[in-house]
Amino acid sequence: MEEINATETVTETNEAETIAVENSETAEVENVEVEIEESEIDEPESNESSDAAVETAASIDELAPKMKLEGTVSRLELYGAFIDIGVGTNALIHISKLGNEHVNRVSDVLNVGDVVTVWVDKVNPEQGQIMVTMVEPLAVDWSDLKKGQTYTGTVTRLENYGAFIDIGAEREGLVHISEISHEYVKHPSEVLTVGDEVQVEVLDFSRRKRRIDLSIKNLQEKPEAAVAVVEETSFEEEDVEEELEEVPTAMEVALRKAMGDEPVDAAIQTQKKQSRKNRKKRRQQDQDDLLSRTLQFQQDS
Repeated sequence: MEEINATETVTETNEAETIAVENSETAEVENVEVEIEESEIDEPESNESSDAAVETAASIDELAPKMKLEGTVSRLELYGAFIDIGVGTNALIHISKLGNEHVNRVSDVLNVGDVVTVWVDKVNPEQGQIMVTMVEPLAVDWSDLKKGQTYTGTVTRLENYGAFIDIGAEREGLVHISEISHEYVKHPSEVLTVGDEVQVEVLDFSRRKRRIDLSIKNLQEKPEAAVAVVEETSFEEEDVEEELEEVPTAMEVALRKAMGDEPVDAAIQTQKKQSRKNRKKRRQQDQDDLLSRTLQFQQDS
């Protein structure tokens, strides 16, 4: 009887241990699954951003200036370091390109085996030469600038005379207050705010003076109403000028009457009537032309 109870006790103990082991294994599996799920959620984001930022090339022919690559330091020299970027030819990074700060020794910055991010500076496939840099290059070089070119920039500073725009060049570009809008602007803050992204056009630039002149209004549609007002005003000014030229002065009228020059006055009156008819006809033609262009503009829009 005692043997049976002992056997039952051992059996119950074994079952309890088995259940505990199974529970612990289940907990460990669940923990592993949770860790896997967390890693699947967290890690891909960083990998995606890294993959999007870094490019790859299979050969030297696929390299181009400003390409962002990852490489491994393979050798250090006094003048720089050689980087394996995976194209079969090691790239050279000069000591002056190791950073924005002055570097005395290459070993102060790099060690053999380090994985570094570099940008292609120069490449010559024919000679098998690749120069890279650890200083991120400018998005817009002076050699890239051309008059009439458009860029998307960010407003960095507002002054009474205009706004400074960062287009990724060495220097910020200036949009003069007269180039912000077709309408009158008293201060740039009426239209722009620091941090705004705007489309700008290059008006002029000088590498020697480190100056870039930009325009915003050149990329904006000129108000048609303003054009119509200007043209209509010009018609009226022309009419006034013609009338001032054709109307004789009081001295001329008195002199003609004293000389009995009535036929001349009659001819002048006839000429004035004809001139008025011509002006009226021309004004009507101009108005019809303006109306036609306005209707055509609305149809095109």
